[in-house]
Amino acid sequence: MSAQVVWYKRDLRTADHAPLARAMAEGPVLPVYVIEPDYWRQPDTAQRHWAFIRESLIELDTALACHGLRLWVFEGEAVAIFRWLHETVGVAAIHAHEETGNDWTYRRDHAVRRMCREAGIAFHEVPQFGVVRPLANRDEWAGHWERRMKRSPVALPDRGAALDPGPVVRSATHPIEALPEHSGPGDIACPGRQGGGRMAGEALLSSFLDERAETYRQGMSSPASAWRVCSRLSPHIAYGTLSLREIVQTHRRRWMALKAEAPRSNWARSLKSFESRLHWHCHFIQKLEDEPALEHRNMHRGYDGLRDETRADPERLAAWIEGRTGLPFVDACMRQLRAEGWINFRMRAMLVAVSSYHLWMHWREPAQHLARLFTDYEPGIHYCQFQMQSGTTGINTLRIYNPIKQSRDQDADGAYIRRWVPELGRLPADWVHEPWRLPAGLQRRYGVRLGEDYPWPIVDHEQAAREAREKIKAHRAGRDLARESARVRRQHASRSPSPERPRPTRRHQAPGQGELDL
Repeated sequence: MSAQVVWYKRDLRTADHAPLARAMAEGPVLPVYVIEPDYWRQPDTAQRHWAFIRESLIELDTALACHGLRLWVFEGEAVAIFRWLHETVGVAAIHAHEETGNDWTYRRDHAVRRMCREAGIAFHEVPQFGVVRPLANRDEWAGHWERRMKRSPVALPDRGAALDPGPVVRSATHPIEALPEHSGPGDIACPGRQGGGRMAGEALLSSFLDERAETYRQGMSSPASAWRVCSRLSPHIAYGTLSLREIVQTHRRRWMALKAEAPRSNWARSLKSFESRLHWHCHFIQKLEDEPALEHRNMHRGYDGLRDETRADPERLAAWIEGRTGLPFVDACMRQLRAEGWINFRMRAMLVAVSSYHLWMHWREPAQHLARLFTDYEPGIHYCQFQMQSGTTGINTLRIYNPIKQSRDQDADGAYIRRWVPELGRLPADWVHEPWRLPAGLQRRYGVRLGEDYPWPIVDHEQAAREAREKIKAHRAGRDLARESARVRRQHASRSPSPERPRPTRRHQAPGQGELDL
């Protein structure tokens, strides 16, 4: 009897898993994960991604065993693996979630569909999030999202009929207990990385809703407090150890209970704010789904040529990557991200702003580097946010973050800087934000030699920001950008305020409001 293959990609769970449920109904089932070496050679992949996936696969195999199934892990090209399985055991259908990944996975999925058509294999894809494929009209998107989030999670039968693929196939798989390690060029150690697997995701969701979310609105902006008050569910959403629908519905039950008890409490307001971030998650992925080329080119073509698109200044790029720009708060944020694989949204936006405006680099190379650092790398959010923060969408206000203002606002006592930039560990709050202002005598007193122990700023941040504004103004002058702006707005802009509240003016915007951090 031919196999019903469940192809796992970014949906590493059994709960609320429509492809698995359909395959179990039609049986016998062969759950498959394919390690694709060419994918792991792409410039936006990293060891920390695979480490999270690896842990999630081990736990997924245990979850499948509860339903009488097991996970089969192959290594190779997906098209070749599926064609070989069809020739060896027979494949009636492949069941999978839709994926809005990078350009490589986009082309890979097209190749798998083509192979299925040629081989007479049914290929069933179902939505993973609130992303609509294809989306005919952006005006209707919010309604699609809400309807999907309200549906009951998909339930599985207690047991499924497992397909025994035979000794030939079994010998070609990786044992779950001995999955390979990943080691690629430029990999950076991530000792503080979040652990993978559904149990870790469930624990985060529970602790966020029951213990940590009370000061979410107030604490999400500072990297010093964000690790605790933000949910940090983003890698579990990105790799599907939890479904977004599960999170939305669990969150809403808690939110409604809090609204009934204390509608004006910090708890209720924070969870209301969190809901809008869940909505925006899919809003941004929808942009890449609708226009896959956004991974490679400007959303607004009128901004082509604004920056050098060939190669970033190697000295500036290296200083930014290594956390030695001489701007202490920027360097602290980059070093935390390198070590832990996660940082809050405002700091992500600031890192992008510094690379795009103060260091005047095209967004492409910095985007690939941060993709490698983010354990929760989600291509649709990543590239669309990068373009928004670097000013190439043509429909968003320029966000040129002042790194010193951010430093003083989000780390007033300098404790965060001193933790991640120990070279400045003896500096008091009066000096730690702008150490280049230290007189020589105070440098000796505090044991900091500018230019030796810690670099001078790579740019004058105020002058660099002024020059960036002037360059953008000059680029816009004499160009008719309105038609392209209208296209971008029509194709990608939100049609209504977030579910949280009507959009306020910037003057009345609360601290942290408008950030998209999970």
